[in-house]
Amino acid sequence: MSRKKTKAESLTFYRRLKIGLALMGVLPFLMTMYLVTTEIGKVSQLMVLGSAIILFSMLIGFTFLRRYTDQLASLAQETSQVGTGEILTPLQLNASGEVADIAGNFNALVNQLNQANRDVQDRSLQLQEFAKSLSESYELLERDTRLRNHLSRYVGKDFVEKLVNSQDGRLLKDERRIVTIMFADIRYFTAISEQMEPEDVLAMLNEYFSVMVEIVFKYDGMLDKLVGDQIMAVFGHASSEARGAKAAVRAAFEMNNATAILMKKRAKLGKPVFKIGIGINTGTAILGSVGSRHRKDYTVIGDTVNTGARLEKEAGEREVVVGERTFKHLPSSIHVGSRQLVHMKNRTEPLLCYTLVPERRSVSRKKRKVAAVAKTVAEPSFNRASAGTAG
Repeated sequence: MSRKKTKAESLTFYRRLKIGLALMGVLPFLMTMYLVTTEIGKVSQLMVLGSAIILFSMLIGFTFLRRYTDQLASLAQETSQVGTGEILTPLQLNASGEVADIAGNFNALVNQLNQANRDVQDRSLQLQEFAKSLSESYELLERDTRLRNHLSRYVGKDFVEKLVNSQDGRLLKDERRIVTIMFADIRYFTAISEQMEPEDVLAMLNEYFSVMVEIVFKYDGMLDKLVGDQIMAVFGHASSEARGAKAAVRAAFEMNNATAILMKKRAKLGKPVFKIGIGINTGTAILGSVGSRHRKDYTVIGDTVNTGARLEKEAGEREVVVGERTFKHLPSSIHVGSRQLVHMKNRTEPLLCYTLVPERRSVSRKKRKVAAVAKTVAEPSFNRASAGTAG
């Protein structure tokens, strides 16, 4: 709490300076002039008394000024710690007047600076915590990105997003959907692999699968599994039935073309070559997790899948065999190599299917069934003109 200033404390430093100068200079000067003018050439009692008064006045003035110059020196010494960068402490000065005011203002400034310093330290700690959290978040984001990219190599980006965005305890719910199933298989793989070293077989499959899987993902397909030399993929799981069927057929033709290009490269290097056959079927299936509590696979289950696998067995080299429901969604320009009825085990009714070939010219029915198509095109031309021939 502020206290009422005494009379001595109320004197300003400027007044003290004037008093000190008067005692040390003005008063002795006036006294000396008086004595000189009145007591010239005399040594009297008044002269002695005047001299004593002059000396006393000078002593009092010197003491008066010395006291306050000492306060200024102490103030300067105490405030010199501001430039050292050390922690500031309030001044403890026995001062009065302006010096006391300066010391009080300085102490108020010290308190504000110390409070600001504490705030800065608190902010620094908060920033350190924030930087730590930001670093951890960045690492988690990097890990999540790497995981997404890794999973995308197996099941495609759309399926990964579905996994990541699932909110409940189950990653994926079992659901009934109309999907298009594709099976692609290397023809005469067993005979080819018997003539190769296991390391060469593995290298060949990795080279082949790298190209095929990229094509599946290009057309928004989901890679279900790789079984030996066989690829099983699902289309339309994240789109409509028609888009899934069209995407599967386009992917099948591109896979055939890409395989032909890959085999040309292998032939130039003197390596074994092969061709593939593809079966495609559209229908209702269950998408869900199958397995035990320790290991699960997200796959498709149903007769549509079994039929797709059976159609793949009917496909010759570089042929694409599709079921009737798939065929209904294809463009009117599709070219059909043959239309046939396939009798399946444990089925009373034969299965109607179509053999598609990526060429514009018509071929005889006999050639459609046995010839391998040599011509490759980037985008197959579709023509249903020959679809009316019954097999």
